[in-house]
Amino acid sequence: MKLLEYEAKKILAQAGIAVPKSYIASGDPEFLPAVIKSQVPTGGRGKAGGIVVVQTDDEYSNAIHTVTRLPIKGFTPRTLLAEQLLDINRELYLSIMIDKATAQVSMMANKNGGVEIESQDGFQSWELGDRYWEKVGQELADYYHLPEQTFVLQDLIENLYDCVITNDALLIEINPLVVTTDGQVMAGDCKMELDDAAAFRHTDWQFESEQSETNFVTLDPNGTVATVANGAGLAMATVDAVADAGLVPANFLDIGGSANEASILAAFKRLMEYPNVRVIIINIFAGITRCDEVAKAIIAARSQIDDLPPLAVRLAGTNYEQAVELLAQQGIAIQPSLAKAIETAKDVA
Repeated sequence: MKLLEYEAKKILAQAGIAVPKSYIASGDPEFLPAVIKSQVPTGGRGKAGGIVVVQTDDEYSNAIHTVTRLPIKGFTPRTLLAEQLLDINRELYLSIMIDKATAQVSMMANKNGGVEIESQDGFQSWELGDRYWEKVGQELADYYHLPEQTFVLQDLIENLYDCVITNDALLIEINPLVVTTDGQVMAGDCKMELDDAAAFRHTDWQFESEQSETNFVTLDPNGTVATVANGAGLAMATVDAVADAGLVPANFLDIGGSANEASILAAFKRLMEYPNVRVIIINIFAGITRCDEVAKAIIAARSQIDDLPPLAVRLAGTNYEQAVELLAQQGIAIQPSLAKAIETAKDVA
């Protein structure tokens, strides 16, 4: 489960890790100047216009109006985060994660943080199984050339380690890790991924990102065919098959492996953003996601969404028979294969 920035930073703060002063931007500003940050589960927010510095009440209001309506890689924010402006001296990179190969907690650092971190060289890594915080903190301070921050970095590493264990986190990535001109070290941004399989240990988990596990990308805003699938591989294969058939896919939509009726219906509503879509191809191979849940969402979409385009439906897997019965009552046929669904779509589009 990938958290949004404001959700991740709340957990960091609870773990004793310094984060910028902030508030959820909705009504009047609690303080200015501030940075307004779109809360969407994807990178590239700054380049897309999803991060805006505001100095005045008017700039704040205009930013709220603009950023709230700004889609970034297919995601439109429900929440905006307003943070204090930091006087930054250095931007670093630090992440801590579960190494699947060794089943150990490992840490990675780079002297350069911020955008395009993937293109940076010189990453340094540590295994944290022995929990020698003093030793690792000293080495990290030497690597960063921050001897005066040795004790701060020791505490940061220990708190991050405890945060991973306590919250069943698979990844905590702080980028940038900011050093301010007055010597504070804090998380300028944070990506955090929690282990879904550990949810039974955390009955208090309630995250906005749980409600938006779909992976939605606009391919062509003027496309004539919308697609819905579960699993990134199947979603990509569906898009490729649609394009190979000479049709124009409008989107890539992976509804996720644990989608339910509500989340699938929400995905259908997003497809209505495309004005030229003539048909929606639904290609689901059900495992955790159940065919009957998909069928219920299709029925709800037909009743709740005005001008819903025709549907070409291919389902297989868990609770397939129930889905057939539900859709048959609505006069909706399930196609035996994706190829047949695309043939049906071509007749419409």
